[in-house]
Amino acid sequence: MECTLCPDTAVVDQPYAGARLCEKHFRRSVGERVRREFHRQIPRFPGGTIAIALSGGKDSSVALVETQRYFGRRPNVALVAISVDEGIAGYRSPTLRAAERLTAQLGIEHRIVRAEDELGTTTDRAAAALPATIPCSFCGVWRRRLLNDLARRVDARALVLGFNLDDLAQTILMNLARGDLGRLSRMAPHRTRQPGLVPRIAPLADVPEREVYLYARLSGLPFDHGECPYAARAARNVYREVVWRLEEEVPGTRHALRRTHRELVDAGLVGHPGAPGRCLSCGAPSAGTRCRACDYLDRVRPVTEPTSAEAA
Repeated sequence: MECTLCPDTAVVDQPYAGARLCEKHFRRSVGERVRREFHRQIPRFPGGTIAIALSGGKDSSVALVETQRYFGRRPNVALVAISVDEGIAGYRSPTLRAAERLTAQLGIEHRIVRAEDELGTTTDRAAAALPATIPCSFCGVWRRRLLNDLARRVDARALVLGFNLDDLAQTILMNLARGDLGRLSRMAPHRTRQPGLVPRIAPLADVPEREVYLYARLSGLPFDHGECPYAARAARNVYREVVWRLEEEVPGTRHALRRTHRELVDAGLVGHPGAPGRCLSCGAPSAGTRCRACDYLDRVRPVTEPTSAEAA
């Protein structure tokens, strides 16, 4: 197929846009979409530190590269890549090695926080202790808390996440289907800074997942494409399949879902997240008296901690 904009061979088909793009125009298209999202999500950024959540996968790797491209020439902006080691054997180590290669290649500071050190447990141990609980439930909660904690330690004014268009469309549909307007209003990208929370932004919000993958491949980025062993149990899989099928039948569905979310927030129909309270156990920001991270830790500790007799 020929590129819509020039005689070169197309590398990607975009039914939602009615276009086919060659490598040059595709890369330019991704860069422009990312630029628009940065401009929309953090306009007039005054300077300071920006943290980038880096897992070592395709999405976070592209987000890191594009963040450096956008802010790299500003002397008043410092970039720090932050990673979480949840303790998932055979999965997290390869992704962290890819993350280390990329940050070394770009010359960006890289910090890693480990669940074992901060929480006293790992996702693997928690999964064994709570076999009836979907691991993504507690793993996601702990990862978000550790990312926010580390972003605060480096005094970040914003936290860049690698969420792509598919990720956001799935989350919007999931929250709508559950009638969870609170979570819908708290979704990234964040419009306001809340006490104790580093605002999360998503520069890849307008780029579909397969295009992020293609962009990473064409750019020669070091990333690990392995799948988490617990991913098959995630509740999100149902919504991933639904969004994919809808997009196949009705191109533009993902963009429409995201537009719907923006319009609901703009109209004040999903409420304002408001200032969070504080968890009585750890002091972290929480919508209730205790945060979900502590709730899960309480469920895990009685099972994984040795008894007094064993300790003796």
